[in-house]
Amino acid sequence: MRTTSRFAGLLAAMLMVVLAFSLAPSHPASAATSAAHRDASLRQLASRLGIRVGSAVSLSPLSNDAAYAQILGQQFSAITPENEMKWDTVEPQQGVFNFAPGDTEVKFAQQHGQLVRGHNLVWHSQLPSWLTGGSFTNEQLADILKQHIFAEAGHYRGKIWQWDVVNEPLNEDGSLRSTIWSNALGPDYIADALRWAHQADPHAKLFLNDFNIEGIGPKSDAMFALVKSLKEQHVPIDGVGFETHLGLQFGFPSMFKENLQRFADLGLDVSITEIDVRMILPVTPELLAAQADVYTQVMQDCIAVRRCVDFTIWEYTDKYSWIPGFFTGQGAADIYDENLVPKPANAALLDALQHPVSHQHHNG
Repeated sequence: MRTTSRFAGLLAAMLMVVLAFSLAPSHPASAATSAAHRDASLRQLASRLGIRVGSAVSLSPLSNDAAYAQILGQQFSAITPENEMKWDTVEPQQGVFNFAPGDTEVKFAQQHGQLVRGHNLVWHSQLPSWLTGGSFTNEQLADILKQHIFAEAGHYRGKIWQWDVVNEPLNEDGSLRSTIWSNALGPDYIADALRWAHQADPHAKLFLNDFNIEGIGPKSDAMFALVKSLKEQHVPIDGVGFETHLGLQFGFPSMFKENLQRFADLGLDVSITEIDVRMILPVTPELLAAQADVYTQVMQDCIAVRRCVDFTIWEYTDKYSWIPGFFTGQGAADIYDENLVPKPANAALLDALQHPVSHQHHNG
């Protein structure tokens, strides 16, 4: 009996050791991370670092492509309506508002525990013909802008995480872009728009958003000077959006991390708002690997800057990307392919989030 019980005890001990090993958290080598990647979503891994990972979304695929919507809901913790909150959709006739498309996307976000970036309140593009073709005085245009901001930001009050209040206000040389708004209201239209948006929704984070401000240069210097001036005037502004539409043929933006950090040092949040990384077609394994490296570097730089709070891809799948329609012969810019299959860039982002590279925070 004693021998039998000793054998039984040994067997039980061995079973416990085996069970302990089977339940222990695994730390697979980088060559074997695919199994771990299947189990961890982008949103879960990013949330541990205080970062939202998002995707732009359009109403048609959201409503008609169930597989697309399922991945969107599972993998991402924020969405940005690609067109549904722009002026020509929201106010197609003066004083007549169409919030239904945006409402549908907000409802999807709420159902999937996602935050919403409102895009956008003030822009020079995608304006309705009644506005661009109208004969308005400067005073009337100021009132039209104010009423539009109050109507839209007021409608979505309490439902928007970050508003792109003014989108793309600068030229490439850093000068103020000539638009219907700057021509009528002067440079103060930006401060006015931020104040009106804050009055309409005091809890939304208010952003300026632009492209080609990722590296340090004349345009990013001008944006830096602009937001610094706004802060000094106590204009309500919470952050800057870096669109980050990149192309492999142009190389990586100069001093990207340092640029993000100098804006953060002003007391502002910084967001990667519209990233995609296009390539000259056809797709090759080498181009996909290079693309994955760029996505990795942007994510690592975001992780390294404490106030980088958002990493949003301008549509997560090549199936619905805007790139081929705007850049002839280019495409494949996103992290899922046209068949909704994850690309090397997706695995690279998962890996960067699982194994964040530690950086010293800058104080400059």
